[in-house]
Amino acid sequence: MIDAAEFEQHRPMLFGIAYRMLGSVADAEDMVQDTWLRCSQVSGPITNPGGYLSRTVTNLALNKLTSAAARREQYVGPWLPEPLVTLPDAAGELELAESVSLAMLVVLESLSPLERAVFVLKEIFGFSYREIAETLERTETSVRQVGSRAKSHVQARRPRYEASAEVRRQVTDEFLAACLGGDMNRMLELLAPDVTAWNDGGGKVRAALRPLHGAENVARFLTAVLAQPIEAPRLAAVDVNGRPGLLLTSAGRPDTVACVEVEDGRITEIRVIRNPDKLHHLA
Repeated sequence: MIDAAEFEQHRPMLFGIAYRMLGSVADAEDMVQDTWLRCSQVSGPITNPGGYLSRTVTNLALNKLTSAAARREQYVGPWLPEPLVTLPDAAGELELAESVSLAMLVVLESLSPLERAVFVLKEIFGFSYREIAETLERTETSVRQVGSRAKSHVQARRPRYEASAEVRRQVTDEFLAACLGGDMNRMLELLAPDVTAWNDGGGKVRAALRPLHGAENVARFLTAVLAQPIEAPRLAAVDVNGRPGLLLTSAGRPDTVACVEVEDGRITEIRVIRNPDKLHHLA
């Protein structure tokens, strides 16, 4: 049996596994709660609590991913994960959840559920292939093959260059100032010529249904978003999954979250989340 205090010690790891696999804060929290319910019903001794809990939450998340596959295929417009938002440099949820960037979560979304589980457990949480094989009830050889395939897939889609945290924050802050000031020329200077922007509205709010390419298209789109008539608008610099980002609120309620990726001093990718269902937890 696992008591409440011991379970709480493992909660950050459990949430981190579930969130990386599902890309949803609400679903990850549900998986953690379901894991607690499962383990609280076990009366006998559990010799390896961490292993038992990680196995339980992984399999719950795998089942959830399978049921969510059809809904993702019918999703209106680009799909983006639910963001984890904190004040810049705050530890809070991001440290506890060992979060990853939205860009990485999008790459993980392109993996099969099994590949995603193996990659998350091996490459992020450091489980051995033997432990993962026991968790997924597969042979160690097959798990190694899946892990190798998933790792190659992720490495091929990772950014070639990783800007420092200071450069990312500086470029984001300058871009925020240019947006607030309506300085289109400065916005274009800070955007890479081949920048791409994804806008997740989920069919619930006005949003671009396809990715936008090119600095001018992206700048005009963001200017239009900021010019929309909303009540008591406020734009603030925040961290989104450990990356510099922006939060637009309307009368204190989250309206839009944006996160950027920076290479060579310019913004190469922007992910904008406007689906209200994905922003409820920020309230």
